[in-house]
Amino acid sequence: MPFVRCAIGALFAVTLPLGAQELGHITFPTSGKPAAQPEFVRGVLLLHSFQYDQAAEAFRRAQSSDPGFAMAYWGEALTYTHQVWNEQDRPAARTALERLAPTRQARLERATTPRERAYLAAVELLYGDGSKAVRDTLYAAAMEQLARDYPSDDEAQILHATALFGLTQGSRDVPTYMRAGAIAQEVFGRNAQHPGAAHMIIHAFDDPVHAPLGLRAAREYSRIAPAAAHAQHMTTHIFLALGMWPEVVAQNRVASGPDSARWRAGHSTHWLLYGYLQQGRFEAARALLASLTAHAGGDARFRGMLANFRARYVLETGRWTSPEAFALDADSGVAGEDGYEYATFASGYAAAERGDRRRAEARLARLARVNGAATASLRPGARGVDVVPVIMELTLRAALVRQDAGVDSALVLLRHAAALEDGMPAEFGPPAVPVPVHESLGSILAAAGRTAEAAAEFARALTLQPGRSAALLGSARTEGGRGRPEDARRAWSRLADNWREADADVPGLADARARADK
Repeated sequence: MPFVRCAIGALFAVTLPLGAQELGHITFPTSGKPAAQPEFVRGVLLLHSFQYDQAAEAFRRAQSSDPGFAMAYWGEALTYTHQVWNEQDRPAARTALERLAPTRQARLERATTPRERAYLAAVELLYGDGSKAVRDTLYAAAMEQLARDYPSDDEAQILHATALFGLTQGSRDVPTYMRAGAIAQEVFGRNAQHPGAAHMIIHAFDDPVHAPLGLRAAREYSRIAPAAAHAQHMTTHIFLALGMWPEVVAQNRVASGPDSARWRAGHSTHWLLYGYLQQGRFEAARALLASLTAHAGGDARFRGMLANFRARYVLETGRWTSPEAFALDADSGVAGEDGYEYATFASGYAAAERGDRRRAEARLARLARVNGAATASLRPGARGVDVVPVIMELTLRAALVRQDAGVDSALVLLRHAAALEDGMPAEFGPPAVPVPVHESLGSILAAAGRTAEAAAEFARALTLQPGRSAALLGSARTEGGRGRPEDARRAWSRLADNWREADADVPGLADARARADK
């Protein structure tokens, strides 16, 4: 879903002048001419930080300096596979390889050492025959063999770790991620300036359970590659998973670019918005949203992202009668754009909260049409299915059913939604479910006086999304309400820390500051 995917290209990357780039340090000896070496190494450094377009340009400059340099064509070809994002442009890669020589055998003959021939043979498998999943598997096996044959070659080790992400085909397979992370940690131990090692550690461990394993790399990566925009954002995969909101905000401001007047809706600005909301800096979030909207122009991609941003803002702030809430009504009417289900849900949820039953039911009907039979048939842990729209439908339906049939009927729907949410793979970033279901359950149970059950739901919500302010507020209130003052105090203290820079009118702020550490 749009709230969690990494964006690339114009939606993410910040272009920096090559002369000013500081991208880390690697040792990668090859047989290319001395004139080609600096651009080749620059290309590999950029590749490690997922600055793919810039990396391809560097490799092409190396080719110009040494037209027979096989590894320069290998490098450009490798920029067309993005394993973590499950993206691959095989035609572009083959075009790059064919500039070296027209056939696989002829290309392999241009590699002048056995090691370079092994690198080139691996990338030939990546773009050879068969399905993407088969080619990704063959490539990972070839890189594993290359890493075994050349154990002192850190590039072989890191590119093997990166290849392992391709085996998951875009999903999070924990054992595979842990294997990749372990390889990257070994390289990072030998070279603390290796951008690929720090980067792969972060990707391997950027879920709430494993995030502490990536904290050192996260603290170092922005300093290792200060000129790579992705490196500035990437650190926050760990910071967000640990609820470290000042770091999330600071790094995404850097990643969004030096001139805030030119920021556009994209990956970094979305995470920045979310960080502001967790800090209780609602007016800063609102100003960011207004600025991004003013610069969106007519680009449908930006309009779709801004609809999501507005949804996030309204749902996190609870400002059900704000101009942003009513703007969602127009957003929810746009069909065929990625992610407008979020705006539809948020529009309906806000309407239900302010008592506009007709509008809420209309938005629910639209979600139900999108989901069709999936709402009734979907089971927890389903793979290859986007369960988030179903969870949103169930959550909105529960809000309306609660008004008609009472708490127990709403709980049935929400417990189904919670089971679906719990069955989702661990994700990085702001929650894909815009109103986490365990928070909804906690709120309804607390209002019904079922305090112990509510506290358990808020605890579960904080396990899935550590440090979320709404869950901390619910936890603090319910733990105190059931006679557990020490647990309540810890929650109030963490919340007060989140809200150090909060707006004065944030609901719950006075209680958090009064009850923290008491």
